[in-house]
Amino acid sequence: MVLPCKLVAIVAFLALLFDSSSCLPSIASKLTDPAPTTWPLQFHSILFMNNSGKLQKVELWYDWPNGRNFNIIQNQLGKLLYDLEWTNGTSFYYTLDSNRECRVMHFPVGILGPNWLQGANYLGQRYMDGFLCNVWEKVDFIWYCEDVVSKRPVYWAFFNGMTAHVMTFEVGKVLEDPNWQAPVYCFKEADDEEEQNPSLESVASSTTGSHGRFLRGAMALSLD
Repeated sequence: MVLPCKLVAIVAFLALLFDSSSCLPSIASKLTDPAPTTWPLQFHSILFMNNSGKLQKVELWYDWPNGRNFNIIQNQLGKLLYDLEWTNGTSFYYTLDSNRECRVMHFPVGILGPNWLQGANYLGQRYMDGFLCNVWEKVDFIWYCEDVVSKRPVYWAFFNGMTAHVMTFEVGKVLEDPNWQAPVYCFKEADDEEEQNPSLESVASSTTGSHGRFLRGAMALSLD
């Protein structure tokens, strides 16, 4: 029996609608997945870092309007290192002790923008450090946990196993301008710079020296 053209069209439409409806739950799920909270333009945070048992306390000052980011890194029973980063890609790694050490490095990207987690993949919810968190993953590089209630970051994990536990997160707190000035011995000629203490160079050059280096890496990957 030959069906009328209108009936054929209706049957075809219903078949297509039924087939498409099987995709609707996954589409709806994507539309309703929470997005990570955009970072505040300025904040102060204290982090405890663990890199395969090597512990660090990091005091982080983030100042996007002024294009700068500051990590003050206390290695367990070790060196106190200052990691001053600028949006032009320049970083100063230095100490303020009597050794007067400094290492200047240049990167192809600046500091992370407040929306650097945009486009991250939502992985669901899990408890981390006692907080119920939403969890996202960005380019297989960083896993980011955010408190469901307060929307504050709780925990970060990097691809190499380094983890960060967020102890404090103070929105709007700003470090005064004089503290953002690298010491004068960071601006010596390149020949003098090469004579700096090799232990500082090792810390500054190593990708495990600071979580800030990893965040620069995340920025570079997010621009690909």
